[in-house]
Amino acid sequence: MTVRLGTAYYNEYLPDPGRLETDLRLMAEAGIGCIRVGESVWSTWEPADGRFDLEWLTPVLDAAAAHGIDAILGTPTYAVPPWLSRKHPELAVRRRDGSRVPWGARQEVDFTADTFRVHAERVIRAVVGRHGRHPAVVGVQLDNEPGLHLIHNEHVVSRFRRWLAARYGDPETLNREWGLAYWSHRIADWDELWDPAGNTTPAYELAWRRFQAEQTTEFIAWQAGIVRELVDDDTFLTTCIAYQRPAMDDVAVGAALDVASGNAYYLAQDALALATDGEGGHWYADDVPQVVLMADRMRATKEAPFLVTETGAGSIGPARLTRPPYDGQLGQVAWLLAARGARLVSYWHWHTLHSGAEAHWGGILGHDLEPGRVYDQVAATGRQLAAAAPWLADARPDEQVGVVYDHDSEWLTAFDPPFGTESAPDRASYQKIVGAFGRAAVDAGLQVGYLDARRLPPAGELVRRFPTLVVAGLIAAPDTTLALLAEYARLGGRLVLGPRTGYGDHEGRMRPTRAPALLGDAAGVTYRETAALADPVAVRLGDLTGTAHGWVDCLEPDDAAVLAGYDHPHLGRWAAVTRRAVGQGEITVVGTMLDRRLMARVVAEVAGPAVPAWPVVERPEAVTLHSLVGARGRVWVLHNWSGGAVEVVTAGRGYDVLAGAAYDSGARVVLGAWGVAVWADEVVGAEA
Repeated sequence: MTVRLGTAYYNEYLPDPGRLETDLRLMAEAGIGCIRVGESVWSTWEPADGRFDLEWLTPVLDAAAAHGIDAILGTPTYAVPPWLSRKHPELAVRRRDGSRVPWGARQEVDFTADTFRVHAERVIRAVVGRHGRHPAVVGVQLDNEPGLHLIHNEHVVSRFRRWLAARYGDPETLNREWGLAYWSHRIADWDELWDPAGNTTPAYELAWRRFQAEQTTEFIAWQAGIVRELVDDDTFLTTCIAYQRPAMDDVAVGAALDVASGNAYYLAQDALALATDGEGGHWYADDVPQVVLMADRMRATKEAPFLVTETGAGSIGPARLTRPPYDGQLGQVAWLLAARGARLVSYWHWHTLHSGAEAHWGGILGHDLEPGRVYDQVAATGRQLAAAAPWLADARPDEQVGVVYDHDSEWLTAFDPPFGTESAPDRASYQKIVGAFGRAAVDAGLQVGYLDARRLPPAGELVRRFPTLVVAGLIAAPDTTLALLAEYARLGGRLVLGPRTGYGDHEGRMRPTRAPALLGDAAGVTYRETAALADPVAVRLGDLTGTAHGWVDCLEPDDAAVLAGYDHPHLGRWAAVTRRAVGQGEITVVGTMLDRRLMARVVAEVAGPAVPAWPVVERPEAVTLHSLVGARGRVWVLHNWSGGAVEVVTAGRGYDVLAGAAYDSGARVVLGAWGVAVWADEVVGAEA
């Protein structure tokens, strides 16, 4: 399978649905090979209770098949019709504060309720039963962006109590494991467990978030069980994952899917200059490394190639975020996603909507429905991908630095964030911690692979796959995970530990030992004090000076070498970065959030030269390089993330896939503003 372009296509939203043939022709001419249909219009499929209208999509699917365009059919269960809300008001999601989510947006209902499941199954069977085996349909999307709410409805809380009883056995065990002697929280019976709305106990919060994520996973798996009966064996099942959803465990959901897919939204224009240092923690990326890491995170969901079911075309979000991409940027991002393992890059959406909440989300066509600059940019990308198809087919991205991601630590950190203020705690602190270390790897020119903390392979296999491993913010980890990380270093791995790692355990309790637990002896450093920084603090790292911000683990070296320290009258007594050899490997401990330049220096020194070696003599500051290996060997994707031309010098002979020409060692190649180059081995190119 190679890389294709796609788009969400909602003919039913158009002021003139009769332009179907025009739209499909324009798509085919632009190289768009897949459309996404049907997921948002339950009230169109079922305008009244039990009355279905299923034929309106048939002309769309027929036209797609006629133009050689595949379709992903969506189940419409996330967009509930008004008649269902009016008939069953008790289905409204109850929030933490007891208020109900009013109908008028989407995902307003308790999808765990039996009443909802009856109606949802009926519409799924009607829609997929009618269209699931249409020749154009290659996949079914189950729901859309699930996990938006933490559902506090009474029967859900009762189910949570039963869930706890099954795991802990008796209240006394729960009292002991959660430390419920504190503030008189001990319970004698499961019915005494208080409502999560009033909870202040970290262990309770961690269990509640795990439970809520399981409800989302069960819902998607339930839909998968229904749909598999209604489609051919080669029809894939997926769902569009919004990775920041509070009740989303992407790895667990991915286990119910044939292929992972999700959103890859980003701010364009100057946010895509490589020098831009975005804030992070949003539903969109606001700098280049975040886009890279977004794609790597999608690949990690199933540790396999993935689909991008939504990415921006003209602009994203409300009017205040209207930043249509500069010329070349749509192609840049499409190529970046392809270089990190995407098999489909699908734009949201074909035409800019004329009504509804998303009228400022720019489509491939504008409100005038005429092909313009954005359409031309998409079509140019389509031609490039077609030219490179033989090299991209079944290609897998290279990975050098592993970055561990942990949902438990994400949820526990969101409960009591280390960043922000008392009045405005930063619930995205975990994402920012992990993202800063991932960004450092990207800045150092290294290629990243995410790993879920629950899926770490044995230490020897981990060393072979990732010579360098970054573990930051891992505050909720079992002993087995920490012991595996220590063994990874002893067997030759280069381990980087970031702030908060090894401080808490799998129950969300703070450990009664010096941190980092089970890793401190191997790392040759521990800490007993921590500090949230109100202002940046000066740091010295070799010949560089910079700053630390956000948080400090006050590192006390034993026999570890001190690489960086604080220039501060109080914090200066502690180390900021240490390193110690252990066995055949080493452990570097970074006890704070360093600025971007310092963080990149630390990760670069740990990881060493890029592997595989760059095909250029020296990497200009605005350039990134990513590589994949397929049937025709390794292919490199070079990006110039700047508005000016950049020159690179080739380190060997090769083949320029997009230009269709060989190049010699030492050749000077110019990447234009916001430009992309795709290079392959010279011999393979000659054979082509």
